Amino acid sequence: MPRWRAFLSQYLRWSNTVTQAAALSVVTFCVVLPLCGHRLLFSYFFVRSAYLDSMSEDVLQDSLAQGQGALRFFQNAPTAAARFTDVAQHPELLVTVVTARRNEGRDYHYLLQVMRQLSGILGGCGERRCAEVLVCDVESGPQENQDAKMLEDHFRVIRRSLQEQRSSSERVNTFEREKRDYVFCLRRGWELVRPRNVVVLEDDAVPRQDFFSVVRDLLSRRFALRTLYVKLYHPERLQRYWNPEPYRLLEWVGLGLVGATALLLALPHWNPCSFSFTLCAGHLLFFTLYIMAAAELLGRHYLLEVRRLSPQLYAISPATECCTPAMLFPGNASLRVAEFLDGSFCVKGNAKDMVLYQMARTIPGERAHSVEPNLVTHIGAYSSVRPNPPRPRLL
Repeated sequence: MPRWRAFLSQYLRWSNTVTQAAALSVVTFCVVLPLCGHRLLFSYFFVRSAYLDSMSEDVLQDSLAQGQGALRFFQNAPTAAARFTDVAQHPELLVTVVTARRNEGRDYHYLLQVMRQLSGILGGCGERRCAEVLVCDVESGPQENQDAKMLEDHFRVIRRSLQEQRSSSERVNTFEREKRDYVFCLRRGWELVRPRNVVVLEDDAVPRQDFFSVVRDLLSRRFALRTLYVKLYHPERLQRYWNPEPYRLLEWVGLGLVGATALLLALPHWNPCSFSFTLCAGHLLFFTLYIMAAAELLGRHYLLEVRRLSPQLYAISPATECCTPAMLFPGNASLRVAEFLDGSFCVKGNAKDMVLYQMARTIPGERAHSVEPNLVTHIGAYSSVRPNPPRPRLL
């Protein structure tokens, strides 16, 4: 028998575990996962050229419809029905929504979408509403923020006084202006109601239905007493395992080991393909790498969604750098953050999110955290502070 035929007959028999591992890998990574992930936006298998433009357009149209629906909601809602213009003193939680007039994307009414969602979920905490709410309108241009103006009959809206507007009229770059507006809203909210805890939402961050139940659970955990802030949102495209964040690498390896062990323990009881894998070191290593690769390629974002089953399942991890659409400041941390931000000058590449991240890493005794999965949906396809493309895309 020729050598090559002897080799094939010895090593490519189905009873050989190397053959089984190779076949399983080819079927999984070349057939099953591409079929499952080719339409998943945050999967490596997402076919960008085929689906990105149409998906982006669908999301824009849906957001436009939601915005127009929110506009009609507040136009038709009786003033007395809102019940949010009176803000109680010393509440357990204050939600401050920071807003400015948008020159582009006005028809999407992002602020109205956020406030409509908040008005719907504020009553989900029993006899008392879940939080007090302020709208902080930082618009200082000659034109009014029409959406904030419309909300005055339904929510408490705060603005700078004319004197404060004159004193803050110094010409500065966009990132420094954004930081100063944020600091103003932090301080004014604290001065008005002296809350025990503060959440700051930007006007394009729509809270999810379980927002308040998860925030209450976070505040009940021990870490909340020793943290400067908790980020409630991180861009989905940056949530992958292959990332410089050490905790994600540990989570990734842990997922692989647990999944591989469970799979090998289940094989003796259910083995329709007659696999001959056993719980030994070599097979455990193969399945660990197999599950790790499958999880990363399909998308960690989709695995995190399982945690939404219960507030107790939401994960707390060290804070990441990017973005501040939704931030929780336990206790009086909002005052410390305002003071820290006041001492820094923001420019491109060193916006307020980077300043906060560096503060939490360098100031002794300060810590910062992130929660996963996200507690808000970021709907701001059109930015109020940065240049926008003619037609925004999801990625």
